[in-house]
Amino acid sequence: MRSRYLATVAVALLAGGLAACSSSDDNAGSGAETAAGGPITVNATDSACEVGVTDVDAGTVQFKVTNKGGKVTEFYVYAAGDRVMGEVENIAPGLSRELHVELAAGTYETACKPGMSGKGIRGPLKVNGSSAPLTEDAALKDATGNYSRYVKSQTDALLTKTQEFTDAVKAGDVAKAKALFPVARTYWERIEPVAEIFGDLDPKIDGREEVVEEGMKFTGFHALERDLWKTGDISKSGPMADELLVNVKEIVARAQAEQLSPLQLANGAKELLDEVATGKITGEEDRYSHTDLWDFNANVEGSKAAIAALRPALEQRNTDLVKQLDTEFANVDAELAKHRDGDGWKLHNELSQADLKGLSDVINALAEPISKVAAVVAG
Repeated sequence: MRSRYLATVAVALLAGGLAACSSSDDNAGSGAETAAGGPITVNATDSACEVGVTDVDAGTVQFKVTNKGGKVTEFYVYAAGDRVMGEVENIAPGLSRELHVELAAGTYETACKPGMSGKGIRGPLKVNGSSAPLTEDAALKDATGNYSRYVKSQTDALLTKTQEFTDAVKAGDVAKAKALFPVARTYWERIEPVAEIFGDLDPKIDGREEVVEEGMKFTGFHALERDLWKTGDISKSGPMADELLVNVKEIVARAQAEQLSPLQLANGAKELLDEVATGKITGEEDRYSHTDLWDFNANVEGSKAAIAALRPALEQRNTDLVKQLDTEFANVDAELAKHRDGDGWKLHNELSQADLKGLSDVINALAEPISKVAAVVAG
C-alpha cells in the first residue's frame, strides 16, 4: 500500500531512471487503433481511466497506460474478488508503461489509481473465446513449476519466522521481536507479487499507516513495528500479533495453491524493483525500524528468482537480454554489499544521500532490461 506522500517522492525517483523505460505519449491512440493487434490504449488522468478496448479475445492482452494526469498512478486488471491478474505501478505524469497479462474467458475489471491509493477508477473488461496457454511452451511450463517450488520454500519459512516473531511479541520480549522483525519480512518481500494477488490480504499484512485513509484498520507487520520502535509498549499487541499470524497462514495456503502464469513471473520481477524504488530507497517502508535494506535485498532476491525460473525460456528467445540482466543484477549485489553490517544491513537512517543515490542508480539500470522480459515471454 502506498502513501500519498510517496506519490511526490516517486516522481523524483522514477523520472531519472526507473521510469526511463517508459516514454511520454501525448498522441496515445484510441481503441480503434488497437484492433490491428497493437496494445490497448489506456489514458489515465486524475479523474478518469479511459480504456480503448473493453471486449477482447482470450490469451495475452497488452495494455499501454499513459498518465495524462498530475499524480503518479497505477493500473490493474482484476478478476472476481479483486484478485490481481496484472498491474503496473508508479507511472509518473507524462509517462507510459506497458502491461502484458494472460487472461482466460470471463469478466474482469480494469482500474487506474491516481495517487496510488483507494479502490481506483474502475471499468468492465470482457474476455471472450479461448487460447492456448503460454505454458504449452515446455520452457515456460518448467519456469512456472520451478517458481512455484520457490514460492513454497519461501512461504514455509515465512510462516515459521512469523510464528517466532508473533510469539516474541506476545511474550513481551521487545528485543527478540525487534531482531525477528526484518528476518520474517525477508520471506514476505521475496514473494510479495504473489501475495498481492489476493485482494485485501496484502494490506492487512503489510499495509502502512495510510490504509486508515482508505477506510481500513492499521494492522499487520507495520502496526507491530510501530509498537516496537515508536512506543516500545507491546503489552496490548498480542491480539494484533494473533491476527497477523492468521492472515499469514491464509496467504501461505493461497500462494502455495496458486497456479501462476509465466507473465505473472515476468511482471512480478519488475514489480519487486518498483517496490524497492518507492518504499525501500525512500525509507517509507520501515519508517519506524529503518530496516529497509533487509526488504531491499529481499525484493532483489525475489526478482532474481523469478528471472532464474524464466532463464531457459529467455535464453532461447533473447540471449543478449539474459546477459544484460546478469550484469545488472551483479551490479546491484555489489552496491548493496557496501552496506552489509554483520549478518544484516545498515539502517536506512545511517545511509548518506550519496549511498542512496548509488542504490537508486543500480536499481534504475536493472529496471530497464527487466521491463523487457514480459514482452519476450509473451512472444
